[in-house]
Amino acid sequence: MSARRLAIVGRNDLPLGELAARNLRARFRQAGVFVASVASSPGAGKTALFERTLEALVSVYQIAAIAADPATDRDAARLARRRVPVRQITTGAAAQLEAGMVARVLAGWDLTDLDFLLIENVGNLVCSSSCDLGEDLRVVLVSVTESEDTPLKYPTIFEHADAAVITKMDLADAAGFNGDALHTNIQAVRPGIPVFELSAKTGAGLHDFLMFLETCRLEHTLTELEGR
Repeated sequence: MSARRLAIVGRNDLPLGELAARNLRARFRQAGVFVASVASSPGAGKTALFERTLEALVSVYQIAAIAADPATDRDAARLARRRVPVRQITTGAAAQLEAGMVARVLAGWDLTDLDFLLIENVGNLVCSSSCDLGEDLRVVLVSVTESEDTPLKYPTIFEHADAAVITKMDLADAAGFNGDALHTNIQAVRPGIPVFELSAKTGAGLHDFLMFLETCRLEHTLTELEGR
């Protein structure tokens, strides 16, 4: 067999992004850290939700966060005030976070020290919709100030999500929010998906979402132990 033929046969046919995500997932599982990613449109409240989540869980779990933005490290600086390990990914012209970017920012980070790792994706409902980051849980946010038709206009990101969170509930009345319509549209795109309504500003509804995160982590841990 020629050297060229040997090279073709031995080549890994997985796309680089998929391979990077697979390697990340294996690394996360080996470290025993539960990883949740959050995506939304810009301004839907990802960072505010992260701040509340870190505040609530830091006394119970070893938790860290990754923040991604096209420019600046302002979100990472906000999260770091919660006295947890935080790393920033600046994506530049890239419209979404990719597994390779996450792998690079994890260099030198001992993940075995962590129970939770939260990944804040770039604000984008299109490009980040199906990008695999090796996470265990994908959460999509939509705020009450957005259209109730958002799930219908951007179905892919909801189809790939494991949970949906409706944010800024403290503004619901002022925004003329139609909760029934949004819930109906979310379920039309992703039937059976858990949906949480909360306000990061007031803390209303946050408890149920945190309990969901903890339950998902526990179930994931038990599944991993049973598989060994």
